[in-house]
Amino acid sequence: MSSSPRIDETLRDTIISRPDVILEDQDLMRALIVANERSMGGNIVDLRGIAMDRLEARLDRLEDTHRSVIAAAYENLAGTNQVHRAILRLLDQVEFEPFLKDLGGDVAEILNVASVRLVLESAQNETDPAIRRMGTVLSVAEPGFINIYLADGRIAAPVRQITLRQVHRADPQIYGDAAPSIYSEACLKLDFGPGRLPGLLVLGAKDPLQFSPQQGTDLLAFFAGVFERSMRRWLS
Repeated sequence: MSSSPRIDETLRDTIISRPDVILEDQDLMRALIVANERSMGGNIVDLRGIAMDRLEARLDRLEDTHRSVIAAAYENLAGTNQVHRAILRLLDQVEFEPFLKDLGGDVAEILNVASVRLVLESAQNETDPAIRRMGTVLSVAEPGFINIYLADGRIAAPVRQITLRQVHRADPQIYGDAAPSIYSEACLKLDFGPGRLPGLLVLGAKDPLQFSPQQGTDLLAFFAGVFERSMRRWLS
């Protein structure tokens, strides 16, 4: 007479009729494999079990990668929609002052940043009254200021159109009173065409991780391209 405990008949019938239930349950399959290894004794190497462990680890890595790819795709789609909405908001304006004021209002809100500032280089010392009225968004700097600002103390000026970086002490000349709350920024260098000095669009964020050099810049480059073409219309 066998002393082994018999499995419940109802459970046994269920397993026989639906074996896929066990095969799809990782915890149950792992327990069965461990029990099988114990029954074989310690002197036997179960190569099949080792192979299954490796395949299971590889499957876990593939699932993690799959989830990461899906998350990145959703994030990229959300970023694309965000930039497209901001561009459409800019293109709605037919006058220069509302166009600029939207930068610090609706556009900043759509892009989820704390501050949007436009810097224009000018050789003239006098400040236009219109510029003073939009001092929270627009500022004028001397020629060469933008490259110096982007270089951040380095000798060679950067050639990149988009610069993403953390900010330890935001420049009040750029951000004004908002400078103490800015901890990362995206700097979009603007080309207004032959014979014109460059411009700089600066997006400032309170989150130090919102902009970093490891991030992609394609969407911001597209935004900068649309923005500088709109500005050429106003500057012509």
